[in-house]
Amino acid sequence: MMNEPATLTSAFLLGIFSTMHCIGMCGGIIGALSLSLPVEVRNHKPRLFVFVMSYNIGRLASYTLAGLIAGAVGTGLMQAAGFDQGHALLRIVGISMMVAIGLYLTGWLPQLASIEKIGIPVWKRLEPIGRKLVPVSSIPRALSYGLIWGWLPCGLVYFVLIWALTAGDALMGAMTMLAFGLGTLPTLVTAGFMTSWITRLAQSSRARQVVGLLIVAMAIGSLFIPMEHHHHH
Repeated sequence: MMNEPATLTSAFLLGIFSTMHCIGMCGGIIGALSLSLPVEVRNHKPRLFVFVMSYNIGRLASYTLAGLIAGAVGTGLMQAAGFDQGHALLRIVGISMMVAIGLYLTGWLPQLASIEKIGIPVWKRLEPIGRKLVPVSSIPRALSYGLIWGWLPCGLVYFVLIWALTAGDALMGAMTMLAFGLGTLPTLVTAGFMTSWITRLAQSSRARQVVGLLIVAMAIGSLFIPMEHHHHH
């Protein structure tokens, strides 16, 4: 249905670019997480790495699950609507989502941030559970904390989820979210180690605008990637 390599690559790149924005928001959370680790873990880099990784594996698991659900729902909706031109429509939605993400990152359209309100009811339920897991003293706790953190209201994740809705099937939806999640890993894992430098970069509005425009350019570029053609006889 989708141009899979292109989609997954875009999702991955999106993850890499968008973490600039995330660090601004989630950098504090990572800092708090690192601080909530026992001192002996904090001072032992290899162990700290294992904790930060477990925490991120939990987060990716919840993204993948969300993508799986989104992909399935999207396909269901399309079949229910009996769209024959479904894939063309979905592609437009997917590309619009990328443009939205890019503009969201530039901060030029503050209205786009209101998408974050969607997740607040869910988050209100999950956040107290997350608090109970602090201090994160064991690997299972780190994994669980990550699973919960994956549902943190983040406009970016929602845009990528809407994009996963257009993936064409549950598996592709899951893979789109996973690719996005993997793209967020490099920044978010290193952030556990060198928060201040990255936070400074992420808070620079110039950097965010450049990244935002790059994503808009990627979206427009993908309009010109030929789709696999479906011939119905």
